[in-house]
Amino acid sequence: MPSSPEDTAESVEPLDSLVLHATDNGVSWITLNRPEAMNAVTWDQRERVIALLAEASADPAVRAVVLTAAGRGFCAGADLRGAPATGDRVPGDVARTIRLGAQRLIAAVLDCEKPVIAAVNGTAAGIGAHLAFACDLVLAAESAKFIEVFVRRGLVPDGGGAYLLPRLIGPQRAKELMFFGDSLPAAEAERLGLVNRVVPDEELAATARAWAQRLAEGPTRAIALTKQLVNASLDADRATAFAAEANAQEINMTTQDANEGVASFVERRTPKYRGL
Repeated sequence: MPSSPEDTAESVEPLDSLVLHATDNGVSWITLNRPEAMNAVTWDQRERVIALLAEASADPAVRAVVLTAAGRGFCAGADLRGAPATGDRVPGDVARTIRLGAQRLIAAVLDCEKPVIAAVNGTAAGIGAHLAFACDLVLAAESAKFIEVFVRRGLVPDGGGAYLLPRLIGPQRAKELMFFGDSLPAAEAERLGLVNRVVPDEELAATARAWAQRLAEGPTRAIALTKQLVNASLDADRATAFAAEANAQEINMTTQDANEGVASFVERRTPKYRGL
């Protein structure tokens, strides 16, 4: 994980210091950096994260992404104080704000063509929890917790929560979390299947780096196609899912990595994937 803002910031613009970014050995590290606000995400930060995920998709040198945060909190939700000023609200404004805001952020994670690991270092509440759940793999520090905070404020969940949670843990458990808004410790989140692995706080960065490096050394296009198949399967019937699988196989067999994988098997050697 990047050691300091000075080592990783790509410019001196203020926003670059609020969302740190560095690429290391094929891994794009995206770090929310407003620890004093428990990394509640502003409008500007959201747009930068979306842009960085799009850049990761388009950059062949990037083969995995880690999304994490500085300080005690992963993301305490949305900080609307950073949103552009608006006039009097008219019908449609709220729905438009959600579509162009929280939903775009979650979609950017789900649609990223590289595998995305969430390294959850602390509290993930509201859109912060959904940001983690949208990632392909979720690592959590022992001190982390997840909160469907919306009901505490009299709000309906946004950022795809009612889409993500039932698919991850079923409708009954999802309703329990969303109806009560109780804090969910990392260990319980792992038991429910919301988290892949819980590790001691001091081991989170190293574990995220190790997992990301394994992904970065893998067959990048095959992993991307696998991600698409799994995500789409949750909304598809069997015939559609099988057709998508056949098409993905057709596409993947044109890649250099697929040829390398087959050749290495025949030659009884370790494959060397290049992400191509």
